[in-house]
Formats: sequence, C-alpha cells, structure tokens
Amino acid sequence: MNPIKIISVVVVVLSIFTSCSKDDYKLSAQDIDPYVRFNLLVNSSNAVLEYPTVNSTALPVSSYTNKSIKPLKIPVTLTTATLEKPVYVEYSIVSTGDNGSFSATPKNQVSFVGNQLSDTIYLSFDKRWEAKEKITLKLESVSDPSVHIGNLNTATINNVIEINLDEVKTNFTFQVNRLELKGEVGEQVDFKVNFPNGFIPSEIENTNFFKFTNGFDYVLTHEDFGDNRSFVTYHLRLLENLQKDDVYYQTGIALVPNANYTTTGNTVLQVFKPIKTERDVQANPAAHFYDLSNQYYLTYGAHWSDKNGVCTWQSFNAFTFPVVVSKENVNAIQYSGQVTSTTSDDVYHDAFKIGFNVVSGNGTTNSFDLKRWFSNESTDAANSPGFNITSAIEFFPENGNSKTKGSVLVIPQDITIGGKNGNSYSIAIAGAGSYKEISSGLFEISFDLKVTNDALFGGTVTSQYKIYNSRTFPTVSPINEACITEIEL
Repeated sequence: MNPIKIISVVVVVLSIFTSCSKDDYKLSAQDIDPYVRFNLLVNSSNAVLEYPTVNSTALPVSSYTNKSIKPLKIPVTLTTATLEKPVYVEYSIVSTGDNGSFSATPKNQVSFVGNQLSDTIYLSFDKRWEAKEKITLKLESVSDPSVHIGNLNTATINNVIEINLDEVKTNFTFQVNRLELKGEVGEQVDFKVNFPNGFIPSEIENTNFFKFTNGFDYVLTHEDFGDNRSFVTYHLRLLENLQKDDVYYQTGIALVPNANYTTTGNTVLQVFKPIKTERDVQANPAAHFYDLSNQYYLTYGAHWSDKNGVCTWQSFNAFTFPVVVSKENVNAIQYSGQVTSTTSDDVYHDAFKIGFNVVSGNGTTNSFDLKRWFSNESTDAANSPGFNITSAIEFFPENGNSKTKGSVLVIPQDITIGGKNGNSYSIAIAGAGSYKEISSGLFEISFDLKVTNDALFGGTVTSQYKIYNSRTFPTVSPINEACITEIEL
C-alpha cells in the first residue's frame, strides 16, 4: 500500500523544561531560543510514561513499538521563557497502512496560550492491523518564526517520531470477583470489565462474551464505550426483592473468550445476597486479626501439607486486612473518624470479615498458603489475582455476641490462579471451621479449605488449616489425614 500523508494542525500545549535532551541540560530558558519537539518517554519495560509520572533521567524517544490498541498519547512540548502571543504548530502523518484504521486528534489548528505550554496528540485505533505497519509523525511548521522545530542539537532532534505497530494481543478480565447486594428491587450495582491492552468498539459491541448462571431476575446494561478503551462499565439492576433472610441468593457471570479477546485474571463474577444472621457488631472478632497501625501486619498459620513425601504441618503467613464497608452495611463498625464532626474521613470495617492482600504494588500475598499448592505459579496479581483474597474469612460469634469463640466460614468464591507458562485456572474455594481465644489475646482459627477444579484436582479436594493472630503459637499436633501435594500449573 502506498504511504498516505495527512496534514493536521494542532495546538501543542507543553511543559517548560520537561525531560530535556543531553545537549539541553546546560541551557536555561533565558539562554536559548524557544523550541518545540516530541516528548514521548518510556520506562525500561517500554511502557509510555504518562502524567503525573515523572522520570528525570528518561530522554524522549524517536521511535516507539506499539503493541496495544489503547489510544496512544504522544506529548509535544514547547520550551520557552515567555509566551506573549498564541503559537500554532502543524504536523503531518505518513502511514504505511490503512489511514482509516486510526485517527489523530487534535486534527485542526490549536494554540499555545499563556502558560499552557503542553499538549498531546492522541492516536486512536478503530481497526485491528493485520500486519506490521508504521505511522510517522513530523512537526512541519510553526506560526512564530522564533520557535525552532526540534531540539537545539543535531543528535536528538525529536522533530520526527515513528510509531511501529507490532503484533497485538488483547484480553479482558473482571476488576473484582464478588459483588454484594442488599436485595431490594431496583437496586443497582456496577462492575467493570477491564481490557488491559485496549479494545476495538466494533469488535465487542455486538458480541456476547458473558455466560450466566442466574439465581434471580435482573437486567444488565453498559455505559457508552467512550474514548478510554481500557474498560467498560456495566450496570446490574435487580428486578425482584430478595426477601428471605435464610436464603443465599447468587448469580454467576463468567467471561467467555473469543477469537480476538482471551481471558486473564478474574474470569468469574459472583453477585450475591448473603444469609442474614443476627450478630452483635460489638463482638467484632475480625479486629483480632488485623492491625492497621502496622502496614506489614501478618497473620500466621499452619497447613497440613506434603513435605518431601510426608504429611506435616507447615507454617505460612499472609498480609491481613479488614474489609472496608459503607456506614449503611449491616455489619459495619466504625474504625476511625469518631472524634471529628465531619463524616468525609469516617472509615467503617465489616466486624465479621477479614481478607488477605499485598501492602502495595502488583505482587501477591500467600492467602491460605495457596502458593504451596502449586509449582510454576505466576505470582503477578494480573495473572494470579486469586492469591490476594480480599474478603476471605467470615466469623459467626457463638450466640451472636461472644467475644471469645464461634464458627468461621471460608467465603465461597471463584478465584483465578495462573502459571508462568500462560495457563490459567478458575478455582472454586469454600470451607468451614471454628475460632476461639486459646490464651489471653491469642486467637486460633481452625478450618478446612475445599478447593474445586476438575482439570487440576479431578473435582474437590480438602486441606486442613490453623491461623493465628501472632507469630508465636503452640505446636500443632499431627493429624491422621491425607494432605495435598504440589501440582504443576
């Protein structure tokens, strides 16, 4: 296909002295003529750095390999000490592919005005490219003759940038795996389907990529796709009253892959209304198992599992946190904000639930010692979000108000664990047991964990656990039961 040239005029609204080239470091705004250039910065993983991310050592690139169909932001910057009148900049685009497969904005004339000295060219992709293509952008002319096009050097001018369109793989995932309902007719809950590498609207607007296991009546709609191309927001509106307190209502929504989009991360969303149980929030058993004054707080456990061919109790730990809820939640107990008159900073926790998660970043903690269940597992939360179970254990105090003992439930849910080889598995977990204060301030949770996946386990397998709120706990006596052995993903 012959190259197609499109001339567009843009306002390039730019930041002063953002990521200068090496030759520019010795100059100041008072010493140099104003100049305009492309200012696309990437990190070591070839990911584009976007505001407000700052990297003072990165230099603008003149070529970028794009493997995503999300809109690509290409900053253009103007370096100048003063700007007394608007400045207009024109750029051209030359494509080796179909110019109808993408669009660039702004297309028309825009201007630098006052202290607004930065702007961004947005490349949006409306079709999936079939082969490797290249889009070249070039700064062509400036309305103010005193503004130089490109850096004031010959080594890294940055007046031209090449966008190489490489092979792209697209996938999708649920942002969360559980949504709780109050059970009132007309109630609406929202959820997002994330597309980490973007999506093409025409490819998904008439595609049904959900599989439903419905336990109640509802209607499902979604918001307009918009321009972000990173997620789609869905609205689930309840069409019936879920009134029976002793019934657990649940609907399952599963993602179904197709030729263009594969699944990753959370693939099953559970929308549910739990059984209503009379409990006194002042018992607050969950509070014994977290300490937000220590961001690295851990609970410690023993797991009956295989070690070199012998079943034994093996120790593990996991970062443990409360489950944050709204003030209106029936199990809400206020954690902070009691001493102030404002309510915007009030925080409420579920008095009967705890979960496991990382302190920060994209890693994973070791919920239920699940990492001992597998080998070759991916510990990245994008591939194995199931290692971070943010709502994991629910407490039921004896008589509804005991502060020392009761029963526990492993909250039933589907989690996703992936292998380093790209394999991914949706695994159902459940379980039950008890908890009690075994000495002053030391609590023990004793329970079984039931794990279900036909491909991995041939059905359901069960493993025994104990969890403590201190690293110092009594030696656990051996039990006469089988134990799980490691499975390669």
